[in-house]
Amino acid sequence: MNLPFFRFAHAPTLHASVLLALLLSGCAVSTPAPEPDRAPVQSMPPAVQASADPAPPPAPAPAITKTTPAPEPPSSREADLRPHALLGLQAPVDIWERIRMGFAMPDLDNDLVRNREVWYASRPDYFLRMTERSRPYIFHIVEELERRKMPTELALLPFIESAFNPQAVSSAKAAGMWQFMPATGKYFDLKQNLFRDERRDVLESTRAALDYLQKLYNMFGDWHLALAAYNWGEGSVGRALARNKAQGKPLTYSDLRMPDETRYYVPKLQAVKNIIAQPEAFKTVLPLIQNHPFFKSVPIHKDIDVDMAAKLANVSLKDFKALNPAMNRPVILAAGTPHVLLPWDNATVFENNLQSSSESRLSTWTAWQAPRTMKAAEVAKEVGMTAEQLRAVNGIPPRMLVKAGSTLLVPRTSRKDSNVAEHLADNGHLLLAPEVVLRKIFVTARQGDNMALLAARHGVSAANLATWNDLHPQSKLTAGKKLAVFVPSKENRRVSKTAPGSTSAGKGKPKTQVNKKASASAQAGQKSAPRATPR
Repeated sequence: MNLPFFRFAHAPTLHASVLLALLLSGCAVSTPAPEPDRAPVQSMPPAVQASADPAPPPAPAPAITKTTPAPEPPSSREADLRPHALLGLQAPVDIWERIRMGFAMPDLDNDLVRNREVWYASRPDYFLRMTERSRPYIFHIVEELERRKMPTELALLPFIESAFNPQAVSSAKAAGMWQFMPATGKYFDLKQNLFRDERRDVLESTRAALDYLQKLYNMFGDWHLALAAYNWGEGSVGRALARNKAQGKPLTYSDLRMPDETRYYVPKLQAVKNIIAQPEAFKTVLPLIQNHPFFKSVPIHKDIDVDMAAKLANVSLKDFKALNPAMNRPVILAAGTPHVLLPWDNATVFENNLQSSSESRLSTWTAWQAPRTMKAAEVAKEVGMTAEQLRAVNGIPPRMLVKAGSTLLVPRTSRKDSNVAEHLADNGHLLLAPEVVLRKIFVTARQGDNMALLAARHGVSAANLATWNDLHPQSKLTAGKKLAVFVPSKENRRVSKTAPGSTSAGKGKPKTQVNKKASASAQAGQKSAPRATPR
């Protein structure tokens, strides 16, 4: 992804807490050590808080210089103002330094970690592409982690989940850079419908992932167990802990019996953490990612085509979609997506161009609901499209019926010229059913048959059987009489087996297994493993 580099007119400014500390200390400045307590903002039992102190830094890790703290502890108000990871007078120059300063999870040191270090270090081009792909997103993730007082190692988790690809989709239908399954996404309020899938949304998926990780940490009081549960499911981890307890075994991540994917999951993260901590030790080059926002959220008030939004922002369609990967269709519906993300400098360009645009209509598409079950050709004729266009835009396979109540994207016309209503923007779904293709066969009446008996034997109604043969439903049948019957063709039966009875993003029956890794996340050479739905 060739996202442009954007310059900023402002330099990093001193944080208010630093200025306050200067005043309180008479301008005698020292650099305090990183705070050990990195527990989530959610309340935790005392036992959990006591176990949250980080272990020593990973080996080999760069030394972090510590100085003697000020004689008097800061006030609670001052502590609230002080950023969690930005230490000293000047913010870190790049995002990697900022992440290192916020490391707070206990380190794992075993052969599996060494194995994954070798795997990543032996693929420097891959590691560089993966870290470069994080450029648009990682500053926001670090900001959110610091705001919640969570370990900044968690900003590296999308490397393990999806190689930082928000469009990643696993074979089990987990989607986005945090790899949410449909059921888990719904549990954490990620909307999934015809027009957008918030499992891919940069802001919403990050919010949901950190909510989930905080929930798991509060449940287990241990980051390694929380990560195992994120991958394997809290129910699975809970049962594994119960087995160990019953057998008198230790209740730690390394001592649990678990699938290979989960056993390698934390070692993968630890290996990436070690490489980020000291890239030169692994002969790895990290791209320079400045410690400032990459994107800005810009409100929209009218429906707008995706390509029109990219044009007004003066960015390529590829770069626009990289920041707004949740869009499922070529239009952004303001009622369901009230903002878009744009590179920082281009946000102003977009707002100025939008304000001065002479276009009264920014969208060429609108939503239409099927009043009855119809063939694609019938729908196309009614909305002024070809059947091929209708299928392509709405993802309708051949030989499928559009069921009543389905929402379809159709051209915007003078008769359909209003913005799409909120209930459609938030709940639009497409329901499909196989077309019934019939073939004609002949059957022979037996002794004692009547229309009802013969029809039941061949799975049709007596009324249809009578109509097909120009007979009255009460007509008497003689033995040996041949009648025409229309039954589903063999081709139609094949379609019924392979095509879903209905399709609707996020509407299918939720699976109990929630996360098989996307192919991109199989980067460490391990087979994917499921994550259980939260209960």
